[in-house]
Amino acid sequence: MGLYIGIAVVLIILALVVIAIVSPRRFVRGLFRPALALFYRKRIIGLENLPKEGGCLVISNHISWIDGIVILWMLPRNVRFLVDASNFESRLGSYLGRAFDTIFMYARPKSIGKALRTAREGLNEGDVIGVFPEGSLSRNGQLQGFRAGMQKILKGTEAPIIPMHLEGLWGSIFSFSGGNFFLKWPRKFRRTLTLHIGKPLPNDIPLDAIRGSVSQLHAESAIEQRGEYDNLPLAVIKSWRKSGSRVRVADSSGTELTGRSALMRTLILRRALRRECLDNDETNVGVFLPPSAAGVLTNVAMALDKRVTANLNYTVSSPVINHCIKEMNIRHVISSKRFMEKIDLEIDAEVIELESLKDKITLTDKLIGFMMAMLLPMGILSAILGLGKIQPDDLLTVIFTSGSTGMPKGVQLTHANISHNVEAINRAVTLRDDDVILGILPFFHSFGYTVTLWTAQALGTKSIYHFNPLDARQIGKLSEKYGVTVILGTPTFVRGYIRRIEPKQFDKLDICIVGAEKMPADLFDAFEKRFGVRPVEGYGTTELSPLVSVNIPISRSTAIHHDDRREGSVGQPLPGVSAKIVDPDTGQNMPCGEDGMLLIKGPNVMAGYANNPEKTAQVLHDGWYTTGDIAHLDLDGFIYITGRVSRFSKIGGEMVPHVTVEELIVNSIGTEEGGSDEDQPAISVAVTAVPDSKKGERLIVLHQQIDKTVDEIITDLKDAGLPNLFIPGRDAFYQVDTIPLLGTGKLDLKGAKDLALEITDTGASLQT
Repeated sequence: MGLYIGIAVVLIILALVVIAIVSPRRFVRGLFRPALALFYRKRIIGLENLPKEGGCLVISNHISWIDGIVILWMLPRNVRFLVDASNFESRLGSYLGRAFDTIFMYARPKSIGKALRTAREGLNEGDVIGVFPEGSLSRNGQLQGFRAGMQKILKGTEAPIIPMHLEGLWGSIFSFSGGNFFLKWPRKFRRTLTLHIGKPLPNDIPLDAIRGSVSQLHAESAIEQRGEYDNLPLAVIKSWRKSGSRVRVADSSGTELTGRSALMRTLILRRALRRECLDNDETNVGVFLPPSAAGVLTNVAMALDKRVTANLNYTVSSPVINHCIKEMNIRHVISSKRFMEKIDLEIDAEVIELESLKDKITLTDKLIGFMMAMLLPMGILSAILGLGKIQPDDLLTVIFTSGSTGMPKGVQLTHANISHNVEAINRAVTLRDDDVILGILPFFHSFGYTVTLWTAQALGTKSIYHFNPLDARQIGKLSEKYGVTVILGTPTFVRGYIRRIEPKQFDKLDICIVGAEKMPADLFDAFEKRFGVRPVEGYGTTELSPLVSVNIPISRSTAIHHDDRREGSVGQPLPGVSAKIVDPDTGQNMPCGEDGMLLIKGPNVMAGYANNPEKTAQVLHDGWYTTGDIAHLDLDGFIYITGRVSRFSKIGGEMVPHVTVEELIVNSIGTEEGGSDEDQPAISVAVTAVPDSKKGERLIVLHQQIDKTVDEIITDLKDAGLPNLFIPGRDAFYQVDTIPLLGTGKLDLKGAKDLALEITDTGASLQT
C-alpha cells in the first residue's frame, strides 16, 4: 500500500513539474488563487468596464508589492504588466514574470524603448497591458504623480485606457505602513480587497485627466470601505489603557492626566452625567469649554455614551450661540463655573457646571469607574458601553461654521468622517508615541476637534492644551515644560510666536502645520530662521472633517521618487480624498493649471447641514463638496488655493481677487508679517467690496495706521503689474481702528463688508 502511495505522490509531483514547465501561467495561478483566497476576500466593482476582448491599457494605483498579483487574481483576463526588471532578477521572480508574459524593463534608454515598443505591439495584438503610472510604491497611501511614459505606449494604437483603483492592502505586510515593508505584524487578517474599475478613457486624454479618474476611484473606494476605519471611542480606550501611567493629557491650569486616570475619570463622568443630568432620549448635548483636559474628557465621555456633541463658539454673541442651540435642539450645555464667569453670555439651555457635578459623584461611581477602566477585558467593556452598535454613518458631532459670511451652519460629521481624517493624518504625517501636540485650537474649530482631540487621543500622543492661541508667552512656557513637537495653527498665530517665543522654548519642535489663511512667503523663512523648523501648509474646511490636503513636514517625509511637499501649494489630497477643478459657471472640468472651483470627494465629506436641506443641496452634488474656494491643480495633484468666491468681486465683467490685491498692498506699505514689533496687528489690511452702480462692485481697502500715501501705494500696485481694473481708487482707502476678525484669527468677511458699507456711507476717505 505504501508503495502505491509513494508512486502516486511521485506521479503528482511529476505532473506538477510538467504543468509548471508546459503551462506556467496555469500552474502559478493554481498556486496563488487558493493562497490569496485564504488571506483576502475580493470584491470587484465595475467589471463590465473591462473589455472582454481587444487590447487595452490597465492603470492602477500602487500600494504594495503584490498589487500586480492581486489584480491578476481578480481579473478574468491575463494582464501583461510592464515592470522594473531589477525586482525580478531572482530565478523565482524571473519565472513568475515569464508565467504571465510580463514585460521587463531596466532603467536604461534602450531597455525602456524596447519595453515600450513591446507593450505597444501587445496592445495592437489584443493584449491587456498593465502599468502602475506612479512608477513606485506609495509610502503613505496618497496617490502620487503619474509618469508620462504610459502615453508613449498608446501612441499609434486605438486601445482605450481602463482606470482602476485597488483598495485594502494598506496595513498589510507588503505595504509601507508602519514605516517599513514586511517587518511588521499585519493590522488585519482576511481583509477585504476592493478593485474599482472605471469607465474606459480615450487614449489621447491628458495625463492629469487620467490621474484624476484614478483619484476619483480612490475616493469612491475609500467611501465604500468606510466601515473599515477604527471605532474612535474604542480606539481612545485602547490608547489610554496602553499608555498606563504615562501622561497623556495636560493643560495650562496644571491638570495632568495619565492614560489610566483619563479613562477612569471619563467613565465616571459619563456615569454621573447619565444619572444626574441628561435625559435618556437626549441625543444632542452642547459643550461650552475651552481646549483643556475637561474639554477632552467631556467630549470623549459623550461619545462613549453615544451622544452627539456640539462644541459651542464662546467668541461670538449670545444670539449666535442661541441660534446654534436652537438648530441642534440642545437642552443641556456642559461647561464650568469658572469659565462661565469669564464669558459674559446668556445661554438658552440648562448649563451643567462640572464643579457642581463633583459633589454628586459617589463612592460607587468611583469603584465602578475603576473596575471598568482597569480590570474589565476590552470585549466586555465595549459590550457594556454598547460601542459595537456604533455605525460608520452615525453622527459624532455637529460643528458650526465660523459665520464669516452669515449665520453659522451646523455641519454634521459622522464617526466615519472623523475616523477617516484620523487615519489619513496618521498615514501622511506619521505621528509617533513620543510626539507632544500643542492643543491651542478651540474644539468648536474642526481642526482643533479632529486633530488635537481625537487624532491625538486615538493615536497615543501626549496633548497639552491652552485656551488662548494668541497667548504666545504661556504657549512658550508650556512647550518648554512638556517638550512640544507638533504645533498646529494659523499664520496669524505664528506671527506672534516669532515675536514672543524664545527659540529654546521650541527646542523640541519638529512639525508646524498652518492653515485657515494663506501663509506669506516671508513667514516661512522667519519661522525657520528663529526655530529651525520650516512650517508647511495644509487645507481643509469644517464640511470636510476638516483636513483635505497637507504638505508633508520635512522630518516626516518618506518620499523617495516623488515630491510630497511644494511650497506655495497646500499639498496633495490625503489618502482616500479626491480633488477636481471645475468652471464655476458651467461645472465643466478645467485643464491642469487653470483656476476654477475646487470640489472634494471622499469619506471626509460631511453628512450635510443640520436642518438645512436647501443649503446642503447647494454644496453637495453626486458626493462632491463644492468648497467655494478658487484653486488649480498641478500635474502631480498639488492644490494651489487662489482665493474664495466670496473674496472675489465681479468688476466690469472680470473676477478681481481680493487676496491678490491685499498681498500687494501689504508688500507696498512694508508691513513685516514676521517683524519684531509686539504691538503690530496680526492683520493690518483687508480688501472687501461694496456695490457700485456703474461697474457692479468696487474695491474698498480697510487698513490701520500706515506711513505711505494712497498715491504711493497705487504706484506700487501698478509697478507690480496689477491690472488697472484690480487697483482700488484713491477714494477706496479707509483707516479703521480695528480689522474685524473671528475668534480663530481669520478675517471676518461679513464684518469687513458690513464695516465697508457703513463707512462708505458715513465715513471720510483717507486723503494724501
